[in-house]
Amino acid sequence: MASFPAVLQSEWTKVRSVRSTVWTLALTFLVTLGLGALLSLLTNNNFASFRNGVDTPFDATGTSFAGIRLGELAIIVFGVLAIGNEYSTGMIRVSLAAVPQRATLLAAKAAVLGALALAVSLVTAFVTFFVGQSLLGDHRTTIDAPNVLRAVLGAAVYLTLLCLFAAGVTAMLHNQTLALGVLVPFFFLLSPILSAVPKVRTLAHYFPDYAGSRMLLVYEEAHQPYGPWAGFAICLAWTVAALAGGALVLKRRDA
Repeated sequence: MASFPAVLQSEWTKVRSVRSTVWTLALTFLVTLGLGALLSLLTNNNFASFRNGVDTPFDATGTSFAGIRLGELAIIVFGVLAIGNEYSTGMIRVSLAAVPQRATLLAAKAAVLGALALAVSLVTAFVTFFVGQSLLGDHRTTIDAPNVLRAVLGAAVYLTLLCLFAAGVTAMLHNQTLALGVLVPFFFLLSPILSAVPKVRTLAHYFPDYAGSRMLLVYEEAHQPYGPWAGFAICLAWTVAALAGGALVLKRRDA
């Protein structure tokens, strides 16, 4: 029986040795930072026209995180590839032979992915925030303003939970192509479409992406169904359910 620290070391070696997973994490940082910086600069240069007729408070933090929607795609792909590569190459059989305790194996994978995703997400969130604020000029906010630090940390937690959710779904499906075929339409087609349809909008409000995005709110608006902490709880519940489902499928199905 392999010890858990040894399994963690093995999973860490697997993740850092796959070039595609490294690139997806780099893209998470670059896309989130680049788009956020661009919109922050455009907002500062055209602030009067952007805010014309708008009476809600200006969310400088949210402006700097304008690129997180595409950044989350990259970290979802990272979660899928980190789990799915072993299934596509057949190496999962070797892993299960070395670690027959399947729940232990998945727990180690989730721990390594979660730690790595959180580290990258924290760097991404703080760099994106400070660069965005520097480009907003007189319209910027500060990290010690009310709810701003919580929103920046929320952005990092949000990306991390999406990565683990994607990993859990991939573990359930045993196929990275199928997992991407489910996750990408779910997050970038189904969720936005349902959010725009009045009769089913309430359902879409409890999807993991909408719930998780509430963690980035600095100003809670009256029409929002719930706030940042409830959003965190809902997104966490989706993530735990996906990982639990992945563990159940891994224990009951052959590799």
